[in-house]
Amino acid sequence: MKIVTSNPDQQYGRSYPLGATVYPEGVNFSIYTKNARAVEILLFEDADDTKPYRVIRLDPQKNRTFFYWHTFVNDIGAGQLYGYRVYGPYAPNRGFRFDGHKLLLDPYAKAIVRGVNYDREAAIRPGDNCGRALKCVTVDPYNYDWGDDHPPKYSYANSIIYELHVGGFTKHPSSGLSQNKRGTYAGLIEKLPYLKELGITAVELMPVQAFDEQDVLPPLKNYWGYNPVAFFAPHVGYSSDKSPLGPVNEFRDMVKACHNVDIEVILDVVFNHTAEGNHAGPTLSFRGLENEAYYILENNKAHYANYSGTGNSLNANHSVVRRMILDCLRHWVDDMHVDGFRFDLASVLSRDEAGHPLDNPPTLLAIDTIPEIAHAKIIAEAWDAAGLYQVGSFVGERWAEWNGHYRDDVRRFVKGEEGMVPKIASRILASPDIYPDPNREPNRSINFITCHDGFTLNDLVTFNHKHNEENLENNLDGMNENFSWNCGVEGPTDDVEIETVRLRQIKNLMTILFVSQGTPMLLMGDEIRRSQKGNNNAYCQDNELSWFNWDDIDQHKNVLRFVKGLIDFIQHREIFTHEQLLRTIECVDKPHLIWHGTRLGQPDWGDKSHTLAFMLHHPRYDEKLHVMLNVFWEPLVFELPPLMYHEQWYRIVDTSLQPPDDFMNVQDAPFYAGDTYQVNARSVVVLAVKTKK
Repeated sequence: MKIVTSNPDQQYGRSYPLGATVYPEGVNFSIYTKNARAVEILLFEDADDTKPYRVIRLDPQKNRTFFYWHTFVNDIGAGQLYGYRVYGPYAPNRGFRFDGHKLLLDPYAKAIVRGVNYDREAAIRPGDNCGRALKCVTVDPYNYDWGDDHPPKYSYANSIIYELHVGGFTKHPSSGLSQNKRGTYAGLIEKLPYLKELGITAVELMPVQAFDEQDVLPPLKNYWGYNPVAFFAPHVGYSSDKSPLGPVNEFRDMVKACHNVDIEVILDVVFNHTAEGNHAGPTLSFRGLENEAYYILENNKAHYANYSGTGNSLNANHSVVRRMILDCLRHWVDDMHVDGFRFDLASVLSRDEAGHPLDNPPTLLAIDTIPEIAHAKIIAEAWDAAGLYQVGSFVGERWAEWNGHYRDDVRRFVKGEEGMVPKIASRILASPDIYPDPNREPNRSINFITCHDGFTLNDLVTFNHKHNEENLENNLDGMNENFSWNCGVEGPTDDVEIETVRLRQIKNLMTILFVSQGTPMLLMGDEIRRSQKGNNNAYCQDNELSWFNWDDIDQHKNVLRFVKGLIDFIQHREIFTHEQLLRTIECVDKPHLIWHGTRLGQPDWGDKSHTLAFMLHHPRYDEKLHVMLNVFWEPLVFELPPLMYHEQWYRIVDTSLQPPDDFMNVQDAPFYAGDTYQVNARSVVVLAVKTKK
């Protein structure tokens, strides 16, 4: 080991850019720490090295500008492994948690390596942890051939989002991939034809920012990845190439491959907390650099405010943290070519350094207006784990939002709860009761029935209660209010009648999702009835319980066909890509929606009602659709709107019918001649108008 205190090859460096910046002559290192007394850069040759081959001690007089410590190191380049040791006071009650024995990650590291001996506990126990720590990798962001790569730039109105777990999508042996490609970015590339055929325009990847898989009690491991350790770096566990720069390049390959088939890549980013956890957690990076800057602390500064439900909350509106978040977003867009972001628990980012919600949170407003990512989608999960719920009131002008009201109200309506008809009408119309601005684009409401958090669609109609025993938390974790209905029996059954109802309910939910105004989002595997056996919080289940089983494509091919048909149908209807709120009065020249009930012009808004119908009309494109919802337990007769002499009704969807009659494309749809239609119990029907031949 060589310790360098002064060397003609070592220059003073500069404070900007932050992180490790590769130049032809070497690498500039810069890091922020206000209260440190000393800083060292450690260089390594291998991920499992127990000692650095070189230690560079920074001179606080020459290598420090304001609170930025920096130096330039000659004769190293991309692929160099490094980390920091930072020395300062350890006084938790004053907010200081410096520990010069711990190897720290650079907050701006664009790649990390994880050796076979990595041990999270070693970052908690006293003493040196070099041999068991994560290490950073220097990256040249310009050393990659993007060719003619360009983002598809779909509008929200033309988007079909698919929430996908990179690991779980191809990890199952049924994927047919080689062992080294299963659960990787490269594996996802192999399965893009499936997504393209399904009609997906954007994959929303669950966290791929480098995270700590050991952030759960063994023998389980963190599967979802909502516990980041390095915001700028792609997760190494999803790369088939384990070389230091392999994950970065394989991630880029995946993005480029997605763009080649006109699929966008949206990242689920976690800027609300980190994997360092609460006061008893490990020192991995931020707390060992400047604890009080990076985290919101309680009045007793030895403890962390916990608005994320995971032990700590990032101090997002601190100037240094805000800059890091904005720089990170620029990196993923400029250097990695991603197309957008979904912000996990985004409401945490509206809290000030004392945890109070701000009316005009600077970080969220900065994200809303940052010019470098103006073309990228920004989607908020507009709530946090401490009760702050901002759906419909989220700050800014550009944000789209996960519409949690949509999820809950559609579930409750299809389940058969009373008093839901007015609410379901609002959800179908892009929730004007929640988003009252008449100029707001309706497609900024991201509509979903299910997501990673909660039951899958199959389990929503199979279980009344969560079954999370395998999480080893005594079934106390996960949501208790799922608004689910097992259709008569808890869990899988061979009962034909119950299975018939379940299948019909799945098709009802899917149909409502895709005929609603707003941007639809589909959970990975819902189109083939993926089940988690009633587990509604599978965050720690990196096994077949959570993985996409490719054998289910054949087993549930009729559901897949139904979903494909719905997606194709709405993608070819202008009424579903209209970028303004639909009028609810009939207009001869503008798109509109007219409410009906079983009788024309008489929707039943009463508490006992379980029916609703509506007519969608786009005069410019001569599109007319009539949708009838009957979640009552008996069949009901609905009146149909009168047509012009040259028009006829054709049945597109009837969820009560057996395949292939449950969905028929426009070309093959059967003509329907009556002026009424009997909608069977717990069924949805969609009719379309075609001109008589």
